Amino acid sequence: MSDLIWLSDAQMRRIEPYFPLSHGVPRVDDRRIISGIIFVIRNGLRWRDAPPDYGPAKTIYNRFIRWSRMGVFNRIFAALAAKAGKPEQLMIDATHLKAHRTAASLLKKGLFPDVSDAPKAA
Repeated sequence: MSDLIWLSDAQMRRIEPYFPLSHGVPRVDDRRIISGIIFVIRNGLRWRDAPPDYGPAKTIYNRFIRWSRMGVFNRIFAALAAKAGKPEQLMIDATHLKAHRTAASLLKKGLFPDVSDAPKAA
């Protein structure tokens, strides 16, 4: 596969200080696993659909979950964002969820609390 994502040496040097220390058994290659995580998230794939070049899908998934719970990715993103300085442009995501057609009737059935100040219809 030629469209695989691999982090460069410079990119790895920037994020390595935020990796947790390995206890006991050495970890699988960080570059390979982190590149696999980025590939899966960027392409919206299921973990099991990760290309085999990145290693076992279970290893990629476990590393992502474990490091997410430890806050490793949050620290990496915060540090990279802080080094970038003030942005010239801010973007707002316009993602929305489509409500099911029965969602409008929940208020009438008393299943959803009415928080508006509008007077109640008789």
